[in-house]
Amino acid sequence: MKVFIVYCHPSKDSFTNEVKESFISGLEKAGHNYIVSDLYEMNFNGEMTENEYIREAYYRKEFPLPDDVLSEHEKINTSDAIVFIYPVFWSDVPAKLKGWFDRVWTYGFAYGENRSMKLLEKGLVLCVAGNTAEYFESTGLGEAMSKVFLDDRFFDRVKSKEMIILGETSRETSARELNRQKHLLKAYDAGAGL
Repeated sequence: MKVFIVYCHPSKDSFTNEVKESFISGLEKAGHNYIVSDLYEMNFNGEMTENEYIREAYYRKEFPLPDDVLSEHEKINTSDAIVFIYPVFWSDVPAKLKGWFDRVWTYGFAYGENRSMKLLEKGLVLCVAGNTAEYFESTGLGEAMSKVFLDDRFFDRVKSKEMIILGETSRETSARELNRQKHLLKAYDAGAGL
């Protein structure tokens, strides 16, 4: 299986980066191939231009797409699965990743008539959060995050979809170290079991 990983974190010195590396180790153990779009490393522009906006707002499929967007389309269409790895910022994805969706999930590719995006076998979200799993459950934020990602962003674009929230990783709590190995193993297992 070929896996496309969309990774978004501004620092290499992060637990999210460790999660990505552990996930990749699992993929390699299982014999999967993968490609990574590290949005910060590649300096992906998360801001839509006026021309891109007009293309989307008026469903103008004939308007050309920028090369960086076409490159992401090719990565998707040559893969069997897509995986998003990121830190939770204010109960959502980082702005750069939200911009990735704004720019890459284009009309005629990810939605609209005669879409050219292939139906992917699997879609997975691994997100690292400071708050506990209990907090996300009791407040309903976990369900909301899952609904937005799985039911809107993934929607009918993937056959099998899952979100894993790796909670209680804030640097200011002692639980971070207690959770470290558990979360890294979960990421590894998610890669190996994909």
